[in-house]
Amino acid sequence: MKHLWISLLVALPAMVSAAPAETVTLEVSNMTCSVCPITVKKSLVAVEGVETVEIDLDEKTATVTYDPDKTQEDTLTAATTDAGYPSTVKTD
Repeated sequence: MKHLWISLLVALPAMVSAAPAETVTLEVSNMTCSVCPITVKKSLVAVEGVETVEIDLDEKTATVTYDPDKTQEDTLTAATTDAGYPSTVKTD
């Protein structure tokens, strides 16, 4: 039991300081067929810190939930661009 408490005390600061997940919508160029979203999604889920990716082919967007302690928006746009699908952060 003593080891369990020590483990919890050691892990507690990491759990408290973790930033909440953020969600961003990317406008993705060049998505023209049903295979394109697969490639875009694969490029995004490969980025460390990405938790979920939802692609909308009709709107040409990718909605990404990620850990801001592990990745940033520019890394996400670079990932899609490197896969052949340039993207930008959608602003409303």
